[in-house]
Amino acid sequence: MIILGIESSCDETAASVVQIDGNRFSVKSNIVSSQIPIHSLYGGVVPEIASRAHCEAISNVVESAINESGTSLSDIDAVAVTFAPGLIGSLLVGVGFAKALASSTGKALIPVDHIKAHVAAAHLEHEFDDQYYLALVVSGGHTSLYEVINNNEYTELGSTRDDACGEAFDKVGRLLGLPYPGGAAMDKLAAEAFGSTDTSYISFPSPAVNDDSYDYSFSGLKTAVLNYINNYKQKNKTDVIPEDVKRQIAGSFTKTICEGISKKLENLIIHSKYKGVKKLILAGGVAANSHLRKAVSSVCIKHKIELIVPSIKYCGDNGAMTAAAGYYNYLEGIKADSYLNAYASDEASHIYLNSLKEKRI
Repeated sequence: MIILGIESSCDETAASVVQIDGNRFSVKSNIVSSQIPIHSLYGGVVPEIASRAHCEAISNVVESAINESGTSLSDIDAVAVTFAPGLIGSLLVGVGFAKALASSTGKALIPVDHIKAHVAAAHLEHEFDDQYYLALVVSGGHTSLYEVINNNEYTELGSTRDDACGEAFDKVGRLLGLPYPGGAAMDKLAAEAFGSTDTSYISFPSPAVNDDSYDYSFSGLKTAVLNYINNYKQKNKTDVIPEDVKRQIAGSFTKTICEGISKKLENLIIHSKYKGVKKLILAGGVAANSHLRKAVSSVCIKHKIELIVPSIKYCGDNGAMTAAAGYYNYLEGIKADSYLNAYASDEASHIYLNSLKEKRI
């Protein structure tokens, strides 16, 4: 089976052609048009500008994906598209294009939840015989823990109650004067801090909510960093943060993030209900962070759980992950028609997908 995946939930216009044979995925093409140069002028994604940029890019991106794959449009069996959650204007561009393409060519139209797509990215390079596992999705908009059954039945076990981890990295990076997006630069600065014997770490509040849940909260952590920076500037009567202090802040912030996420993850793993779990998928844009990978890996090694993380190129938003998730929806008989709409929230996505399951039954 060959699926064309289309992704436009935020600030990347992406398309990919993926061939599936049993449990084996073969990515024939993976085209991503990034809007980073545009949004870096504003220090973050501007929704209206993002949707306009998707309009300008999507035709060429999809055409390039098909041409590079060595297949033709007639070879494609289905069109999978991210319909939720995300920026509504951006999502509408991808959904509208996918609907028109599927309708005009008679292809099946498969709606895909963006979070499930991030998890499915791990399937692109690993064959899954075991269809029961846990998933930790850490991205710009989400920080969530899931129980996954049969590759397509998701139960959310914990999530962020306010801001997401990726957003926190970008916001703190901006406070430190780092280039947008701040994730990669923060990763590098933290590595310098961890590699120095002179680093003294700042005590920041943990993002692990202090209760029996598996939830996170990053707003207080961001505020604590902002207050620390403002206090430093006032105390030293300067508007410039020295490089050694930037490294200290980046290292302390990253250390706090990794420890907080690991704490809730470990609490989940040792719970009696999940002691039989053999696999954990770490996915999402922040899964590219080298320090988070090491921290989660340490937890998994300690509890003898196999950790599966997508390659860096599949951690960020891309069409291949959409195609992979679309395949599992296709197997479930989940297909959309010309009334498919885009939704900004997780809740609306779940309601819509459940309605399609009921129609299928």
